[in-house]
Amino acid sequence: MAGTSAGIVAALTAAALGTVGFLAFRAQATVPANLTGRPGAGASAAAAAGKAPRDRRDPTALPSASGTGERVVYSVDDDRVWLVDGRERTLRGFPVRPGSVDPAPGTYWVSSRSNAVTGTDGVPIEHVVRFTTVNGVTIGFSAAVGDGGQAVPDPAVKTGGIRETRADGEAMWNFATIGVKVVVIR
Repeated sequence: MAGTSAGIVAALTAAALGTVGFLAFRAQATVPANLTGRPGAGASAAAAAGKAPRDRRDPTALPSASGTGERVVYSVDDDRVWLVDGRERTLRGFPVRPGSVDPAPGTYWVSSRSNAVTGTDGVPIEHVVRFTTVNGVTIGFSAAVGDGGQAVPDPAVKTGGIRETRADGEAMWNFATIGVKVVVIR
């Protein structure tokens, strides 16, 4: 009987170790690459890291994990914006030049708009579409009047303006009315 008990204990121990090993493997498969120092496991790792998967054939294509419905999609890492209608069609995609303060990935809504004001960097801007505030800095899309706001911003000044060309700014203005969803991704 003692031999049988020892065999049962050994079998249960082996089963427990196998289960723990399997669970550890599954947990490791979803850890983002930036935490493990090596590439993660496909889309789950990209999503866990806040980075939406991209179409490798077309880097300007709308990221697949960027929400649903009518929305503005802003990629902080790619400095790019997409305007997406309610039927999941990209109406326009364009590069932008962000300010010195980035919004966190997440879902926001257009909260205010101004046709023409002066930006925190002192540049006259138009078609301002605001959607959040980070540490007292208002974040929003805008187009600079005049030189297009292409001057290098002063790093000592905290700015939240995400600058577009005037043509892209007009498209944003016409699309992103109060309450339109803004999805920020890495």
